[in-house]
Amino acid sequence: MLKSLYKNVRLSGQLEVRRNRNRNYLMELTNENLLLPYYLEAGLRAITYLPENLHNGWDSPLSQIRGTVLGHWLSSASQIFAETGDVELKARIDYIVSELAKCQKENGGEWCFSIPEKYLYWIKRGKHVWAPHYVCHKTMMGLLDAYRFAGNEQALEIVKNAAKFFLRFTDDITPEQMKRMMWEETGGIMELFADLYAITKDPDHLVLVKRYERKEMYELLEAGEDPLTNMHANATVPEIHGAARAYEVTGDERYRWLVERYWDLAVRKRGTFATGSQTSGEIYTPIGREASRLSKTNQEHCFVYNMMRLANYLFSWTGQKEYADYWERNLYNGLMAQGYWEESGFEQIGVYTAHRKKGYVAYHLPLHAGARKVWGSATGDFWCCHCTLMQANAFYPQSLYYQNGNEIIVAQYQDSSVNFDVNGVKVFLKQYYDPETGEIVRIDKVNREVLSHPSYKKMNIEVNCEKSTVFSLAFRCPWWLSDKMKIIINGQPVDFSENERGFAVIEREWNRDKVEIILPKGISIWPLADRKDTVAFLDGPVVLAGLVDEERTIYYTNKPEEVLERYDERIWSIWQENWKTVNQPVNFIFKPLYEIGYETYTTYFPIKKIT
Repeated sequence: MLKSLYKNVRLSGQLEVRRNRNRNYLMELTNENLLLPYYLEAGLRAITYLPENLHNGWDSPLSQIRGTVLGHWLSSASQIFAETGDVELKARIDYIVSELAKCQKENGGEWCFSIPEKYLYWIKRGKHVWAPHYVCHKTMMGLLDAYRFAGNEQALEIVKNAAKFFLRFTDDITPEQMKRMMWEETGGIMELFADLYAITKDPDHLVLVKRYERKEMYELLEAGEDPLTNMHANATVPEIHGAARAYEVTGDERYRWLVERYWDLAVRKRGTFATGSQTSGEIYTPIGREASRLSKTNQEHCFVYNMMRLANYLFSWTGQKEYADYWERNLYNGLMAQGYWEESGFEQIGVYTAHRKKGYVAYHLPLHAGARKVWGSATGDFWCCHCTLMQANAFYPQSLYYQNGNEIIVAQYQDSSVNFDVNGVKVFLKQYYDPETGEIVRIDKVNREVLSHPSYKKMNIEVNCEKSTVFSLAFRCPWWLSDKMKIIINGQPVDFSENERGFAVIEREWNRDKVEIILPKGISIWPLADRKDTVAFLDGPVVLAGLVDEERTIYYTNKPEEVLERYDERIWSIWQENWKTVNQPVNFIFKPLYEIGYETYTTYFPIKKIT
């Protein structure tokens, strides 16, 4: 099993920008409003006034799932602290945990949640309540992450005490009752108890893991059936996370088989939209059926994030590039397209916009013609996707670098650095994107050599060691390469073959080395599974959106990929990612889907060859 090096990763570039936006948003949310439903449930507050910026939407005091935001907040803040050592966040984490401990004490020593216990007893006897297990999972998840990532021991004790309630609550439960309770959406509670068992080794916690299996889904997977079509997709992904983590903590191969069967059914057989993701109206589309499911409600943000987490599980077990490719594609066309969007800052050349437009999170990513993203507000919505937004922009370090003995795997090409030990030697690796633009106020040679937008992505990687040592660096060969990847070490091209896992592995003695990774890319098309003459355009892994409010047929003579050319490609030292059509009745502009804010756009276009 590969070991993620997340503990030693530091972000830079675009991921650091998004992490910082996330951190700033976390700091905007107040302790009082985050804790309010917990205080009210524990009888620690009697509010006779309307608090400033009181949470509305799904986290309002009248919502049956109030309080879920706090769990996501704790998880996100703890992961950011683990990366950055942010003392302000750490102080808030510790304070919130201490207040939850007070709530737990007032509730009798076990219950630490934002909803009443009776919600669980209601669903136990068959009365519908909106997802009480889901709410409890989020709180315990946040607390456990406060322990794992921020070292808060009190948080672990709160979760251990809460687990006593769930053990007693499920002692007399029948299989039929558990089946019905699972219909109310339980979130990742099985995974949570597996995480807890990994820490405590308490057999009671393993009992809870097994009790909270989604047996109905697992049995259908084992029977070779499809339990996913037209199913609430994101309800099932955390349930398969439970199997994934159960495999890791028990070694039971049945759990791994279930995870691999789920992936095969959800991704390989079902197919994805051009974005690399799935869902319409929050449900899985039927296998091979996409055209009739293009809508305002494609690609739920929570689903994107949770499937990326599932890809991480599978990558750590197999090292296969398929899963890292999936992660990268959903980063650009999911998390970046649906979260923390901000206007570039320049309405036109030379005019700075002081008050830029922004969007927090888009619950869905519409893929129909003439689409517009709907952005949630800071405190007025708090959809489930609003909550996973916080975690999604904190978990990046977990997915970039892995270690397997003397092999270090560069799974993603993102600006970042990592340090690790190999052969008892400390190594520091830094990678950064090289735009090859040069300085514009100097006489810079690169400005005379690189005259147009490069048709490749270039990453520079610096490797420095305490002393020279032999180990392997494995570089992913992405699915979207338009030609063979090039590796240059200290100015000299290196021969390599892509191995069975989809990586170029270079074993040598390393120290004070500079590696250049050249990733050729170009325009490609991605047709709908059931309408091959309707396609989306991609630049490498990035989906391009046409800035038109209707479906338009695109005409071509040779290849449809040739109808796009670079447009407005550079501003100062920045290559822009704009394209436009050529030889169309009316030409129009394309830009990356992740750059779309409030514009109207279209993703899929009918194509027709002119003879």
